[in-house]
Amino acid sequence: MSFSSLPLSYCTNVHPAQTISEVIHGLNTFTAPASYALGERIAAGLWLPASAIEEVQANPGCLNDLKETLAEANLVCYTLNTFPYGNFHSERVKENVYLPDWSTISRFDYTLACAKVLAELMPTGVEGSLSTVPLGFKGFEHPADFQKQCIDNLLRLAVALDELHDETGQVIRLAIEPEPLCVLETTLESINFFKDLFSQAKTNQQLEIAQRHLGLCYDVCHQSVEFEDVAQSISDITVAGIRINKIHITCAIQIDNPSENAAALAELARYVEQRYLHQTFIKLADGNVVHVTDLTQELCKTPPEEYRTAQAWRVHFHVPVHKEAVGALGTTRDDLKQALSAVAKLDYAPHLEVETYTWGVLPEGEEQPTLVQGLTQELKATLRLLNSTT
Repeated sequence: MSFSSLPLSYCTNVHPAQTISEVIHGLNTFTAPASYALGERIAAGLWLPASAIEEVQANPGCLNDLKETLAEANLVCYTLNTFPYGNFHSERVKENVYLPDWSTISRFDYTLACAKVLAELMPTGVEGSLSTVPLGFKGFEHPADFQKQCIDNLLRLAVALDELHDETGQVIRLAIEPEPLCVLETTLESINFFKDLFSQAKTNQQLEIAQRHLGLCYDVCHQSVEFEDVAQSISDITVAGIRINKIHITCAIQIDNPSENAAALAELARYVEQRYLHQTFIKLADGNVVHVTDLTQELCKTPPEEYRTAQAWRVHFHVPVHKEAVGALGTTRDDLKQALSAVAKLDYAPHLEVETYTWGVLPEGEEQPTLVQGLTQELKATLRLLNSTT
């Protein structure tokens, strides 16, 4: 099969917004101009924080304002990023982005409310998707029955999404997004979780509903950071009967042979920042992979000898997807190409979304583009890549 025929999406979580008016401001200031500069219609992969969703619930009229803005800018919306719940642009986000987790009713309520908003925004006859947290963060303490609580809430959501389909005719699928150092981190962990999820669904006589509405968001950067073979990963997920409902088109930082690349380690130190978590994975000389929870100045400037002499480092820092390198640093763009080739062979078409949310925390450079210019470059390069991929 070929790629989705829907307009390419980019995730608007790159734009600070806590209210619907601020979401609209982002669409008018960045999304519409990027679409105009690209010369093609694009999709707004909206991020609506809990505060904006509460605003819609209190004042449904503001949803009409959002609809009108999308229509006037000739933008389409078929996917929402329901991963960040609170302020994704606060001074310090880090591990708090994984809260609330899927064991809580607040995560369920927020996600279902987002689904109802998406059902209003997306065109008739187009399926929708919601990307969400990978259950929770491994660094937090969880009760012994944490997975059971998550499964119960996810199956409850699947039933609610099925009822929403009956009410509106709109099919909306959840896309759980594995991420480094989260409860669902690796491909194997994700497959094993879905085995348990579908087993419980079968017991509940909800298997068909669960398979229809629950799947994965495959963020290419995340599995690259884990040093996974992304093409094999996508194949394994497919063989396991798990649907990939959304692809996040992303690239991470890569440093090969750090002992011979002091300039890259020095430049990497410029990417240490206080807002987002930058999980760092290191493939040692013996092939084993170790990790550090967050990128630090100390790690970059005085790494342990086994890290300095490692084969490669990969850092969870989303860098512009059209870049083969950023200064002295490499990127995982080769993995992106391999992943898209694997996606093109699926017998269905996942939603495609560029998700470089880090433009605001990238180190300043002499030729740093404006945000609209940067978004346009990413979208243009991605369209070329999609057109050349078979």
